[in-house]
Amino acid sequence: MRTTFNNWYDKKMRATEALDAETNRAENTLKTSSSIAVVGLSRSFHKDSQFVARYLKNAGYSIVPVNPNADTILGEQSYPDLVSIPFPIDIVDVFLPPEILPKAVDQAIEMEPRPKAIWLQLGTGKNPEEAEKAKEFGIELYQNRCIKVDHQFLIRPNEESISNP
Repeated sequence: MRTTFNNWYDKKMRATEALDAETNRAENTLKTSSSIAVVGLSRSFHKDSQFVARYLKNAGYSIVPVNPNADTILGEQSYPDLVSIPFPIDIVDVFLPPEILPKAVDQAIEMEPRPKAIWLQLGTGKNPEEAEKAKEFGIELYQNRCIKVDHQFLIRPNEESISNP
């Protein structure tokens, strides 16, 4: 049986053809990714970025903190910026204020190899210029969506599939 929250998510995130297509792309991105750089990952246990990163790490993703003021976060080496990461990243998840968010998008584009997706967390608003930049380089950009919420509803098995394999 699907929960009320699952029904709410489906109704909201699949309300239009465009949202449905974006949600399908998000699901595919999450299923085909293994590493996530979290830009703006806080050292504070109580911040949203920490909560989301812990969830993703527990879900099996390799988490790469990006915070110039930390050496390690969640037991992982932290990097001062995206271009300092010496290995490939599948997704760049951004927890930054809207006014400095373009710098993170530019750095994601500079990465070699480039990530397959940039996830701009809830509260960052719509950023058409950043979406266009990412698209030019073949990078999927999800705006004003929570990667944790998307993972919970699109990837994590629901209770029914756990009890009835």
